Amino acid sequence: MVDWLHLGLLLIPTLPLIAGLWIGLGMVFKWNRGEKGERETAYIAVGSASLVLLSLLVLAIYSGMQGSLGTVVISRWLESGNIQASVNLLLDPLSLTLASVFSLIILLTLRFSVSYLHREASFQRFFLIMCLFHAAMLLIVLGGNLMVTFVGWELAGISSYLLISYSWQREYASTSATRAFVTNRVGDAGFLLAIFMALIYWGNSDWEALLVQSQAESSLVTNSIVLGLILAACVKSAQFPFSAWISHALEGPTPSSGVFYGSVMVHAGVYLLLRLSPMLEQMPIISWLLAAVGLATVIYAWFLAQMQTDIKSSLIFSTLMQVGIMVIEIAAGWTSLALVHLILHAIWRIYQFLLSPSFLQQTSSPAPAAPAWFQQSVWLHNACLQRFWLDRLADTFLVRPTRLLAHEAQLFDQQVVDRLTGTPSHVNMLSTLAQMQALQTGSLQLNSQVGIGSGMFGKLLQRLAEMMEWFEERLVLKSSSDGLAGLATVLGQRAELIEAYLRQPRYMLVLIAATLVVVL
Repeated sequence: MVDWLHLGLLLIPTLPLIAGLWIGLGMVFKWNRGEKGERETAYIAVGSASLVLLSLLVLAIYSGMQGSLGTVVISRWLESGNIQASVNLLLDPLSLTLASVFSLIILLTLRFSVSYLHREASFQRFFLIMCLFHAAMLLIVLGGNLMVTFVGWELAGISSYLLISYSWQREYASTSATRAFVTNRVGDAGFLLAIFMALIYWGNSDWEALLVQSQAESSLVTNSIVLGLILAACVKSAQFPFSAWISHALEGPTPSSGVFYGSVMVHAGVYLLLRLSPMLEQMPIISWLLAAVGLATVIYAWFLAQMQTDIKSSLIFSTLMQVGIMVIEIAAGWTSLALVHLILHAIWRIYQFLLSPSFLQQTSSPAPAAPAWFQQSVWLHNACLQRFWLDRLADTFLVRPTRLLAHEAQLFDQQVVDRLTGTPSHVNMLSTLAQMQALQTGSLQLNSQVGIGSGMFGKLLQRLAEMMEWFEERLVLKSSSDGLAGLATVLGQRAELIEAYLRQPRYMLVLIAATLVVVL
């Protein structure tokens, strides 16, 4: 009975993954592509989200009647010395409440997207990523330890990157996705630091074990774990000074912008802080630092909100203000208020985002201008237009170094690795559709149609391939008047002419006389 219960609990976060896998297989094997496959894709995505929500509601009712289920161990993950890690789920009131609320919001967003993205070229791709995101959020809020939570944390980041770059043909979309992805890696470093410290010094990363251990001792290890998780939470929830990326993350479709950055994923950091709240009560200095971060975020978002003229940007800065207030509430110890604030804000904000495409049809007045006192302060006005230069700082210290590192890694791959392995050079390959079109129009020329080899074996194979190419081009693949085909035609014509001559009597007598002369 316990095994069946564990299997059923494991299906809650994995059911959206199964739905995403099914949609992905349909895209690969082409049974659900195009408009004909929209109905099946919608049924799979919406159906899996509905089953997850129903299961969570049943668990919440059972937990309310029978008491909290606590940590449920599904299976052992790894065990090395005093380090132990399990695949477990934490089914307490906080996890079940937020998992139910987030699943309800994702379900409504999926149903809205069925009509909103009808006949969209990437309809299936959107629902595939949304299923991955649903599974990620379930792992975050239901994970019983830091390692399971981190898996969902990373899966949510990947889903965010894929949906920001949904229209990857636009350069701004791909640049914004890169900025968000790189910035969130800073938070991942803090998360990994917390996991490392917990496993090395305490041998366990379960949430319940962390709280017990932190109450038993207050040390540098505890402070390092808390600070690492706070860094991860601040980056994921776009708190100051990591707020620049979220305003550029609205390049994806409106439903994904609402569910990611207005309602669900933006609150993942707040959930992490709610988990840490018992530990923060023993760390007043860190709590004051967290409150300062939340206050700075509120001030930053409020000033920038005065400059916005489009609905989505206004909503995203309003979201930042509300999340900053939640952070202040947690730092002050008002965790129950922060939880209620989170739930109400998530529901209200997704409604606003889903309503935003039709907002212009429901209003006749333009966006209000900035206050007069605000416009009179030239320096403050310009600073808000530049978003307090956080974009430049993020590009200078995060995005550009990452791109330079990627460029250097590519050069090392081409100049060293490819030459050692004999792999053909990348500069002689067609890597994009634009290059193929340029080759067809004649504006792009390749050095050799067989490729350029590197290293001893690569050069040898290149020479052999060029010889075979010459043989084919000069002898085999020529027109009927050239090459082997032309030579065979000429020889055949000459043979027919000789045979025609031999059939005549006089030439036959001459041939017989010549034969007798040779014999005698």
